[in-house]
Amino acid sequence: MTMTRSGACLVAVLTLAWVAGAWGQSRSAPKPAGIPYVYTQWESFTRESTNGALVNDHIFFLEPDGDSLWIGTEGGLVLYHHGTWRSWTEADGLPWRVVMGIAKDRKTGDLWLALFGAGIARFSGGRFEHYTQMNSGLINDVVYAIDTQGDNVWVATTAGISRYNQVTGEWRAFNEQHAPMEEVWVYNVSVSDDEDKVFFAVWGGGILEWDVATETWEDYVDPDGEMEIDLYRDDGLIHVITTSASYKDGALWASTYFGLSRYDGRTWRGYSDHDSGLFSSFINFTRARSGTATYNCTDKGLAVMADFASDMWVTYRRDAENAATWTAHVMVGADEVKAVPTNLTLPNHFVIAVAFAGDDVWIGTGHGLARGIGKGYYQGIR
Repeated sequence: MTMTRSGACLVAVLTLAWVAGAWGQSRSAPKPAGIPYVYTQWESFTRESTNGALVNDHIFFLEPDGDSLWIGTEGGLVLYHHGTWRSWTEADGLPWRVVMGIAKDRKTGDLWLALFGAGIARFSGGRFEHYTQMNSGLINDVVYAIDTQGDNVWVATTAGISRYNQVTGEWRAFNEQHAPMEEVWVYNVSVSDDEDKVFFAVWGGGILEWDVATETWEDYVDPDGEMEIDLYRDDGLIHVITTSASYKDGALWASTYFGLSRYDGRTWRGYSDHDSGLFSSFINFTRARSGTATYNCTDKGLAVMADFASDMWVTYRRDAENAATWTAHVMVGADEVKAVPTNLTLPNHFVIAVAFAGDDVWIGTGHGLARGIGKGYYQGIR
């Protein structure tokens, strides 16, 4: 049997239509039976409301520590514990006021600080020990993030990665000569819960994964090579300009300035502001609560992927610049299911940091700190 050109074109069109329909069905999520937990009760804190106890309103990082919370700000280090505040500034021995990252050492209990433009510091026994390029093997003093793994301290800097072994005193540097790095501006580091992997967000270089057992690298980039658009959906990391990585229950979450990616070891899934509950694709940081839920700090509020299976989101934001309180928008994909009012009163919706303390959630913004009260919180859909 022969086929005319017009017949071949018709078959091609029908085939493409079928593929497009099947592709769309494969991405559709089952409709949930209810909605996830929504934080409606919040406590807000600013420098003014705490009479200066919160030394600066610009919050960079939050690190839970049992019943306490360590807070890295533009003006110093702060500890919150059951309604009481304590702070450390340069007058108290803090080597530099801008605290970009905090890590609680899993073995020693010491606190490690990433100091923007001033190296790193260890806070132990009430004293600060300062490490810079001048007195250590630190690759650069412009430090964005820090984390610990075993005896090692991993440091993300603007010139690559540094690793410090606290037992041997050895420093090791990783840049484009030692790792598959297209860029050396490392924006974030995150150690997995069981400490077998270390993840790095490289600005313009995607995500790097360090396998602790084999001491080998795996790199994740956007395979389509396009900087302006996500050319092929779900083909890999949504974009190479990454800001953080969070690994939980076998799932890797990666935040970028162009959306969110999830990788389960076999398949990728990407989300942006036009096809999901993200009101903005500009994500500063993500922290996973589980393999199916992650909290994303965006320039337009807190976007929570509440349930991966049903593509359900809860996004908290101020709906207008003059809005007195934030609203929680429950979404399935890009479709709103319900709008829930909250009492969150922070004046700024540029969210930079997020952390969990039991059932509660903390967020840090460009102007203030808030805690969402999770009494009755549970994972899943109701």
